[in-house]
Amino acid sequence: MNKLDLQDPDINNVQIKVCSRCIYDERVSNISFDANGICNYCHQVDKLKEEYGTGKSKGTLQLNKILDKIKLEGANKKYDCIVGVSGGTDSSYLLYLAKKWGLRPLAVHFDNTWNTAIATMNIHKLLNHLEIDLYTYVVDNKEMDDIIRSFILAGVAESEAPNDLGFAYLLRIAARKYSIKYILEGHSFTEEGITPLGRNYFDGKYIKSIHQKFGKRKMKTYPLMTFTRFLTSIIFDQVKFIRPLWYISYSKKDAQEHLNQLCGWEYYGGHHLENRSAAFFHTIYLPGKFNSDFRNNTISSQVRIGNCSREDGWSIYNTAPIVEPDLLTYVKKRLEISDIEFEHIMNKQPLSWKDYPTYKKRFERLKGLFYLLAKLNLVPKSFYIKYCS
Repeated sequence: MNKLDLQDPDINNVQIKVCSRCIYDERVSNISFDANGICNYCHQVDKLKEEYGTGKSKGTLQLNKILDKIKLEGANKKYDCIVGVSGGTDSSYLLYLAKKWGLRPLAVHFDNTWNTAIATMNIHKLLNHLEIDLYTYVVDNKEMDDIIRSFILAGVAESEAPNDLGFAYLLRIAARKYSIKYILEGHSFTEEGITPLGRNYFDGKYIKSIHQKFGKRKMKTYPLMTFTRFLTSIIFDQVKFIRPLWYISYSKKDAQEHLNQLCGWEYYGGHHLENRSAAFFHTIYLPGKFNSDFRNNTISSQVRIGNCSREDGWSIYNTAPIVEPDLLTYVKKRLEISDIEFEHIMNKQPLSWKDYPTYKKRFERLKGLFYLLAKLNLVPKSFYIKYCS
């Protein structure tokens, strides 16, 4: 099933160009190299570190100002911010930090009904320990399966897009419901990097068009973020998106150890593997059909910050990902895809998000507006970088 174009695990023997600082190679979308062989994505991380003062006093000062503002604006409310939780490392640790910083967060969880037992247990262990309230939205499981199945039948790579966008819109819905003006996101560009431009893409129009063409059920419970809903939320709710881990020193490994000691939180074995649809996407669907492996995002980041040598990182990246036993059987049964149909899907010529209707051109035309909104934290900076370029 795995069709990854694995290279010689010894980086000194490879015949393709690899960044002299991380492990991104010439096959990464929109990559370029400077005279020293360093890729543009390493420079992107350096620029973000400078801008946000990551791990330095500049970053601490900036973050403290933001935290003071969150406390002031939420002084008379039950909650002063939202933290989206999945049971994974970053969001769990951010909840811990939010409480430590004296904030009063509401935890919000989008249950796509594909959670692992470990993820569910992690959420409840942590929230019980920290005494934080949880707002969970459970989408109809048959409807969610129908949407995911539609993306697989469409032959595009973004089978996880409905989960990511549904979660993003749920955060905005919860913010409106409880009159909360700040959403804290547990992303770390130093630990995970920024997904290369053009590697994947999704928006509400993309999801709606794919589902209308390949789905069998009506979309009733899925929180679809259309352009109008997106812009309405930006203009009327004025919710600001903050990524505290962009300002501070952060170690995913240290965070996992701390969470385990704090409340018995457990690691689930890999980035995004706390959810079974995500595990299928990362370990079976993407490598098997698209010869693509998102592990190089995280591994490159680990090499940049010195947690892993470039040689070891390249070797890991060029070893096939470990697949959870029986995962494929579970997915095929749940999505009602036969063995023959699945083989046909995986061998069929892949399509791109560019083959279906999206808002991409509209976002590009409104680049100036979204630049301003990103500066005001009303849309995530990564949204502007990835969607408006």
